[in-house]
Amino acid sequence: MADMTTADTATTQCCSTEQQAVCCEPSAKADCCGHDEGCGCEEGAGAAPASDVREQVRERYAAAARSVAEHQDLGASCCASAVSTADASGRQIFGSALYESEEAAEAPDSAVQASLGCGVPTAVADLKEGETVLDLGSGAGADVLISAARVGPTGRAIGLDMTEEMLELARANAARAGARNVEFHKGYIEQIPLPDESVDVVISNCVLNLSGDKPKVIREAARVLRPGGRFAISDVIADENMDEATRADMQQWTGCIAGALTRHEFEAALAGAGLVDVEIRESHRVHDQAASAIIRARKPTVATA
Repeated sequence: MADMTTADTATTQCCSTEQQAVCCEPSAKADCCGHDEGCGCEEGAGAAPASDVREQVRERYAAAARSVAEHQDLGASCCASAVSTADASGRQIFGSALYESEEAAEAPDSAVQASLGCGVPTAVADLKEGETVLDLGSGAGADVLISAARVGPTGRAIGLDMTEEMLELARANAARAGARNVEFHKGYIEQIPLPDESVDVVISNCVLNLSGDKPKVIREAARVLRPGGRFAISDVIADENMDEATRADMQQWTGCIAGALTRHEFEAALAGAGLVDVEIRESHRVHDQAASAIIRARKPTVATA
């Protein structure tokens, strides 16, 4: 990924096509873009538009998929821009080392080694034979393939990803595993291309924080869950006192930190989507202002008024 402090990137970030469609006053151009042409939105200095976040994320993960496909060392986790893959004691805080041997054995090594997550949602999703599981931001397919093994031939595991390169990698891993009860779809987690009440479990691994509209993702997850269905994800949660510089940094956003919700924001978004029995349990620190956590909730069996 390009250095987000360069003038060219700053201009692109501020003066994207999407921003130009809602231009601010001409007098603001120089302040925003540093030149006399372009959109000049003063708001560009604040939170990035969802479309800009999405494109930055897509570029980063496409590059990661190409690196894996070419048998090169990733050299970084999904959150490499702001944090190391290991803490001061050498313990890995992102990636394949988080999987226990039992989970890792349920998917090809090529899928597990390509994991860019901050946890193992399948370890806490309590998957059962015959269930349908949806993985949001499925990447190279490790969690989809682990889910497929656990729900068995009568169950179904679905991966959703917006990055064509990751989808190609996931499909190759599924073929390598001989998995017949899996499918991968291209699409956005803010617009899940599945019918209402069509899955039993929604999982995700360090992906929700990458969205520019997290409450919408949670509402979509609630929509596709069947009554009584479960939401079980690993994600990054921000400390309540996360500083504004960290929140505003786009490069950190595409690397799992700046876009993270706080515990209270997560609880509010889950409740706002109609989910109940919310549980947020911190697993390990990934940054001095953020932690990886297991976030679980349930869709009520009977709709509440």
